[in-house]
Amino acid sequence: MTLAAVSDAGPLIHLAEIDSLERLSLFDVLLIPQTVYAEIEAGDVPSGLDNVSYELVDVDDEQKGTVDLDAGESAAIAVAKERDVVLLTDDLAARESASNDGVDVHGSIGIIALAHARGFLDADEAATLMRSLQRETSLFVTDAVIERGIELLDNTQRERSE
Repeated sequence: MTLAAVSDAGPLIHLAEIDSLERLSLFDVLLIPQTVYAEIEAGDVPSGLDNVSYELVDVDDEQKGTVDLDAGESAAIAVAKERDVVLLTDDLAARESASNDGVDVHGSIGIIALAHARGFLDADEAATLMRSLQRETSLFVTDAVIERGIELLDNTQRERSE
C-alpha cells in the first residue's frame, strides 16, 4: 500500500530544526504545494529538504476554500482532500478543519510515531526526537502531548512483541 501525504510548512520547518527531515522519506509520495514552498523559501528552504523526495503541486485558488487559514495551510488541505492523502500540519486550526472534512492528519510528533510504527526508528530514538521537538524547535508542544506520543510508541512496541 502506498503511503502518500501533503505537507504544509510547519512539519518541514520543525523537523528541519531537529535535523530530521529525512523522516519524511517514510512516505512513498510527499506532495508540497507551490504556496507552501514559497512560504518556506521566504525564510530559507530548510536544509535537508533537498535530500527528501517530494513533488511540488499547484492548487487552484477555487479549491482552497474560505477557511480562516493561511494560504499554505489552505492549499495543503485542498490537496489532501483532492488526492485523498494524509495532511501533515502542526497548526491546530488546520488540523480541525481538515479533520472535519474527513482528512487524516498527522503533525510532527505523529510523523515520528509513524516512522517508529513502520520500523524506521526504534522507540528510544523516536522518544528522543519527540522530546527534541519540544525543547529545540519553534513548535509549541505541551508535556502531555509528548507523553501521549511516547505512550503510543510503547503501545506499538508491545504490539510488535506479542
